[in-house]
Amino acid sequence: MSLKTVLILLGLALATIFALVCVLLTRERSPRTCQHVPPEQEDTEDGQSLVFADLTPEEMSQVVRYLQGHLGVPLVDASRAKPSENCIASVDLQLPAKAEVLRFLDGGGARPPREALAVLYFGNQAEPNVTEYVVGPLPTPAYHRDVTVHKYGGKLPYHRRPVTGREYVDINALIQRELKKAPRFLTACCESDGTNLVTLTTAPRGFKSGDRVTWFVLFHNVAGTGYYLSPVGLEVLVDHGDLHVSQWQLLQVFYNGRFFASTGDLEQEFVAGALEVVRLKQPQADAVLGSMKPRRPPGSLGPLQFEPQGPRYSVRDNRVTFQGWSIAFGMNPNTGPRLFDIRYRGERIVYELSLQEALALYGSNCPGGMSTRYLDGSFGIGRFAYELVQGLDCPYTATYVDRHYLAETDTPKTNQNSLCIFEHDSALPLRRHFSDSQSLYYGGLRRNTLVIRTISTLINYDYIWDFMFHGSGAVEVRVHATGYISSSFFHGQGTDYGNRVGPHTLGTMHLHHIHYKVDLDVDGQLNSLETQDMEYEFVKDPWSTQNTIERPYLRRERLEKEDEAAFPLNVPMPHYLSFVSPNPNKWEHPRSYRIQIISFAGKHLPTNSSMERSISWGRYQLAVTRRKEEEPTSTSIYNQNDPWTPTVAFADYINNETITNEDLVAWITVGFLHVPCAEDIPNTVTVGNGVGFFLRPYNYFNEDPSVDSADSVYFSSEQDVGACGANPLACLSSAAACAPRPRPFHFGGFLNL
Repeated sequence: MSLKTVLILLGLALATIFALVCVLLTRERSPRTCQHVPPEQEDTEDGQSLVFADLTPEEMSQVVRYLQGHLGVPLVDASRAKPSENCIASVDLQLPAKAEVLRFLDGGGARPPREALAVLYFGNQAEPNVTEYVVGPLPTPAYHRDVTVHKYGGKLPYHRRPVTGREYVDINALIQRELKKAPRFLTACCESDGTNLVTLTTAPRGFKSGDRVTWFVLFHNVAGTGYYLSPVGLEVLVDHGDLHVSQWQLLQVFYNGRFFASTGDLEQEFVAGALEVVRLKQPQADAVLGSMKPRRPPGSLGPLQFEPQGPRYSVRDNRVTFQGWSIAFGMNPNTGPRLFDIRYRGERIVYELSLQEALALYGSNCPGGMSTRYLDGSFGIGRFAYELVQGLDCPYTATYVDRHYLAETDTPKTNQNSLCIFEHDSALPLRRHFSDSQSLYYGGLRRNTLVIRTISTLINYDYIWDFMFHGSGAVEVRVHATGYISSSFFHGQGTDYGNRVGPHTLGTMHLHHIHYKVDLDVDGQLNSLETQDMEYEFVKDPWSTQNTIERPYLRRERLEKEDEAAFPLNVPMPHYLSFVSPNPNKWEHPRSYRIQIISFAGKHLPTNSSMERSISWGRYQLAVTRRKEEEPTSTSIYNQNDPWTPTVAFADYINNETITNEDLVAWITVGFLHVPCAEDIPNTVTVGNGVGFFLRPYNYFNEDPSVDSADSVYFSSEQDVGACGANPLACLSSAAACAPRPRPFHFGGFLNL
């Protein structure tokens, strides 16, 4: 081989090596398909959202220790406190005033002092009462101030306090003692000595202020299934209003349509043969009505959602960011989920978005059912948001967050993994178009949404609370109801109040009404309210004057007063209702956000009802009021046990004040009427049982902001649609190889009950 040939071959070899090195270097610089890509850091918030953060367990403990050492009265742990003793009922975050927060967030002002709100029950005083203290500053408390009179206009009567777990234990002990007075009846009616029967509370508790008299409904208890579907027909009325448990007494007994003065009288009637008894067998676990145990072995796996390159959202402390969105999240142990400082593309849209109350109002021909109006905030919507089941309650790969609370004990409790955050592919285009004329192309964008979810179990019902953030700048709020229905014993004309769903079980009609607070700040704090709707006008046809045409036109109206902005429940509202800014967009329209409500609410309680004012928020599907620090919530945990003299009456907020260029709040009611049927056994399904509302940009932007999304898809007839560079959908085959190895399944939700 000649030297010239050798040099040529050597040169070619060097060129080949150089080319390969360049290719390898280029590949290293571009992200690998399965390489984790962290979400873009959209701003440097530097912990500002912590001004809204829930209390930590350490802060709660500090508050408890401070109160124990500075109030000068004996305090008993609420988990064992008698009504005649003093205890700390709860400790939660005391939110700073909005003006202070905005000075800190927007104006470079000082961080507001961090404070707690402590609720105490003082039973061991000459005048027993409920007192609320603000304690601060945290983490090392040095002061406390009584805010009860300032908040409520006077002292809080002791009878308004929510019922504690210890109080229920003592009530059940009383009921068990009374049941022992009717042994033969219990054997005949229920194959029971009373120990296998469980009670379900009703509320409110009586007919007038000061009453603490409650109907308790008895059910067969079967391990591993919901007892709510197995009523035995027996209900008892208990007076538990005295400070001394020994003075509590059973006032009445109801069985199968008849009332008795005591269980002893019930027994006498049975022994005398004067009582018609429906003989029930003790249900068996494998055949009990409402069992949720699978009836078939597991089948093939369904579709799974995963993130090929890791989550595209970021969670830091109490703040989540996602494709232009920024949200501070938290949980009130009473009222449940609450969000603050919701921003899109750096602009605040909502200052506060929080659940206020969940009402369940029942009908029945049994005393327990017909008197039930549960106000779930008094039981604890946030407190009873337990651990979520990964892969079912939320996607397996979601981010799960612990929530902490202190209620009815001096020790903070943790509900692990009780809030989840995930990106959801709804399998629906956010927008799309296929062009089949002039030029041929396709353009679209998947409807991917950030979801913040928690689920509350309130006795028998489970409420799924969703807050969703869309690429179009819209916020969606939605609640689904599932879980077990509540039931009554079927007797007489029971079907006037529901449907029979078992041999002796009446699924009782009821309504679910949910209330939200939405403090919108659209392009600033000062907003007005505008409605738009369509009308028809009859005009002469401009090109054929002998004819007329019915032309739709847009009727715009600015609402000036609160009374104009209070829209009664189930009365048609304007189709478009918006919070408007004084500032225009590029097209000279006011920058606005539209409120769109999706609801199938039942009828509100008649206003002449003695307890209606306690739930007067339910009069309105939407009410817009001027924001005031002294009107932070639409209800109170004390309304449940004294609805006849409500601690907070929402109707008082609507007093015809001006709502033009003011800081405004929208109060929104959604809900549905539920008449249970056979298909509600074993559980009510979420399909068709979801309601909520949207906050949608309306001329807020100059165009749909989702046009800037990196997820957009566009290709024309002239392109190679199978090329990954031209069409992101063509990259999915390689992304499918990035399925993550899921972490082992874990559930600890039974450990903290």
